[in-house]
Amino acid sequence: MSTYNPPAVWTWNKDNGGKFANINRPIAGATFEQELPAGEHPLQLYSLATPNGVKVTIMLEELLARGHAGAEYDAWLIDINEGAQFSSGFVAVNPNSKIPALLDRSADKPQRVFESGAILLYLAEKFGEFLPADPSARTESLSWLFWQMGSGPYLGGGFGHFYAYAREKFQYPIDRFAMEVKRQLDVLDRRLAESRYIGGDEYSIADMAIWPWYGALARGVLYDAAEFLQVQEYAHVQRWTEEIKQRPAVQRGRMVNRSWGDPNEQVRERHAASDFDNKGPRE
Repeated sequence: MSTYNPPAVWTWNKDNGGKFANINRPIAGATFEQELPAGEHPLQLYSLATPNGVKVTIMLEELLARGHAGAEYDAWLIDINEGAQFSSGFVAVNPNSKIPALLDRSADKPQRVFESGAILLYLAEKFGEFLPADPSARTESLSWLFWQMGSGPYLGGGFGHFYAYAREKFQYPIDRFAMEVKRQLDVLDRRLAESRYIGGDEYSIADMAIWPWYGALARGVLYDAAEFLQVQEYAHVQRWTEEIKQRPAVQRGRMVNRSWGDPNEQVRERHAASDFDNKGPRE
């Protein structure tokens, strides 16, 4: 690999961005005017079934499974590959132009919530679910929630980018981030050796935040990197991954705003429970 000497002043090379060069840019704000669609429910979700988006749809489906009618929601697909996250309507809900974004219209003044971890915490507090009431257990779950928010970029923007998406493969960044991802898997494996769920005895928003990323990695469906990272070595992560996967609400949540893969597992937009009819993996 040739040595790169950074210039005195960095300049943006629009073509030097790998798979997502067409949407990556060094400035914020809207690039075009377009209002967001809105449905009949108080909760309006604007998202895509990436790991960060799946966190929130799992949470909403879990809330509905526990009988919270107020968690009914409309889920609108935001095609980030086409730059839909840069519309004026989306930027008004999330100035950071990242999915997912939630608009809660149940109060007199609609409340925007952005960043997946913030949305999980907001919904947990709103409905009083999936966050332990005991202060010690609550703190443990929140620590793991924020662990994921801090660790995820090393898995996605670090390992995922250089291993799966970069135009050229370079050993140093792949080695660097593979080492960190394996360290993170070891952190989780050690935790799950002593605990059924990430936060403790209770299934919580910590599991919902971590499973879409690290569960997908453990199942071999993220970056096609299972063999490279030897994910089968992490037996406790594998046990936890499979248990979470079997939850019906998780299975539904994975399908929402999905626009690729098996058509039976795609619910591009979700507006009612009936949208899942005749959907699901075929044996």
